[in-house]
Amino acid sequence: MNRRSFLLSSAALGAFALAPSIGSAQGANLKVLGSVPSLTFPFFVHMLNQIKAEAAAIGGIDLIESDGQNSAPKQTGDVEAAVVQSVDAIVISPLDVNSLAPAVEQAVQAGIPVVTIDRRVDGVEGILAHVGADNSKGGEAQAQAIMAAKPDGATIFHLQGQPGAGPAIDRNKGVHAVLDGQDKYKIVFEQTANFARAEALSVTEAGLTAHGKPDVIVCANDDMALGALEACTAAGHTDVLIYGFDALPEALAAVRDGKLAGTVEQFPGEQARRALRIAVDFAKTKVKPAETQVLLTPIVIGKDNLDKAERLGEAG
Repeated sequence: MNRRSFLLSSAALGAFALAPSIGSAQGANLKVLGSVPSLTFPFFVHMLNQIKAEAAAIGGIDLIESDGQNSAPKQTGDVEAAVVQSVDAIVISPLDVNSLAPAVEQAVQAGIPVVTIDRRVDGVEGILAHVGADNSKGGEAQAQAIMAAKPDGATIFHLQGQPGAGPAIDRNKGVHAVLDGQDKYKIVFEQTANFARAEALSVTEAGLTAHGKPDVIVCANDDMALGALEACTAAGHTDVLIYGFDALPEALAAVRDGKLAGTVEQFPGEQARRALRIAVDFAKTKVKPAETQVLLTPIVIGKDNLDKAERLGEAG
């Protein structure tokens, strides 16, 4: 499909006014769309900030910033608008891997290199590369940390991420891959809290009411871990071990202060910077990257290895 040949959806029309945030639209600068699911999540704020920082460091890039606003139609419209603007590359972390597939396919068919971050879009052929963390290994690391901290066994609450999001699916698989079949470790309560702190608070309260105090709460991101922490603190359950995922500064401070047992570092800044470099290198040279899938290995951050966290300097 030609870049100009398809009809704009109403979402694309609304997004068409996206403007570059770095440099100007003149000269030989590359136009690159950087799109994240929602800037209400600190994880994605950091990711977009790192894309911006890398674009500034490389130079000669007009970066179009896209906040998906936790809406698949909004993010779809931003991608479609970028195709109409004939951007040179798209770097995207899709809100929902299924919902965003048609827009990503439009971009690929228009000849625009697409690099996904954190969340793969399966089923679309021709995506240039994916850079992310091995989220399954991250979930496995959480489960292994639980077993190390509770060698005699534990009752566990499991707060899952947003249904349909690749990281939520993979982290869930990782936790279950290790704990399933382990008789000493029982997941007595399991429910999505959609990666949201307020929802995790209410979900944890419901779990406490129905099942009493667990030994451990394992969460698919830090916002949910902090919501679970709030619920447990309010209930007087300060000895529950709570594990998050993402190594946000607030979570790192809670680990340092003994409020959270741990969080998983998946190096989102490095993911973002590497993804932009891959996209820009291809846009300049038309040479495909040696690796089309780059997966960083997550690690659990506890009190003993806080120095390995990417954002420790931001912890208050």
